[in-house]
Amino acid sequence: MIRKFYNYYISGEKDLARKLKSILGFVPNNMRLFKLAFFHKSMNNGDSKFKSYNNERLEYLGDAVLSTIVAEYLYKKYPGRNEGFLTKMRSKIVKRKTLNKVAERMGIDMILSKYSQGKMSYSMLGNAFEAMVGALYIEYGYDKTRDYLISRILMRYLDIHDLEKSDDNYKSQLLEWGQKEGRAISYKLMGKFKHDKRDRFRIGVFLDGEEISTAEDYNKKSAEQIASSVALKTLNIRTDK
Repeated sequence: MIRKFYNYYISGEKDLARKLKSILGFVPNNMRLFKLAFFHKSMNNGDSKFKSYNNERLEYLGDAVLSTIVAEYLYKKYPGRNEGFLTKMRSKIVKRKTLNKVAERMGIDMILSKYSQGKMSYSMLGNAFEAMVGALYIEYGYDKTRDYLISRILMRYLDIHDLEKSDDNYKSQLLEWGQKEGRAISYKLMGKFKHDKRDRFRIGVFLDGEEISTAEDYNKKSAEQIASSVALKTLNIRTDK
C-alpha cells in the first residue's frame, strides 16, 4: 500500500500511475515495468543507447500468458465443444484485430500517445496490451493475472457470443476453400522494409503457383489476413458465414 501511495501521489511517474489507475482499476507497484510495457521500439528515435528499451520481450511473454488463459477460460466455458471450435474461438480472441479494439476501449491509447510523439499506429495498441499482460504476470503471477483478465477484460470488453457467430479469419476461409476445390493456396513474403522506423511486411497469396493478391502491414499475420480478404473478393468467394 505504501508503494502504491508513493507511485500515485509522490513519484515522478505519478501521471502514468493515475492513467494506469483509470485504465486498470489499480496502481501497480512496479511502475518501471509497466512503463516499459507501453514503450514501442519505434519510440527510441534511433538512439542506440536505448535500442533495447522497448516492450517486445514483455509482449512475447504476454502473448503466451494470454493464449494460455484464454484456452483455459474457453475449455471451462464450453465443456461440450470440440478442439476445433475451441481453437477457432481462441484465435478470434487473441488475434491482433480483437486486441487492438480491446486496448482502444480500455484507453491504452492515452498512455501510448504520451510516448509515441505523434507516430502511434493502431497496431501498437494490441502490442501494448500483450506487453501489459506480461507485466501483470511478472508482478502478480498466473492466478491473479488470469482472474483479472477474465473478470476485468474478457467479460467487460468482449462479447463472446458475438464472436461465436463471426468469422473474419480470411486466411482460414481461403485455405478451407482451397482444400474443398483441390486448389493449392500458398503465402510468400514478398518484401520487408522500414516505414516510420518499423518493419513493414508485404505478403503475396498464390493460387496454384500464380499470384492473386498482395497486402502490406506491420505484422505478418495481419498482412496475410488482408491479402486473404482481397483474394476471396478476387475469387468471388462468399465470406458472410
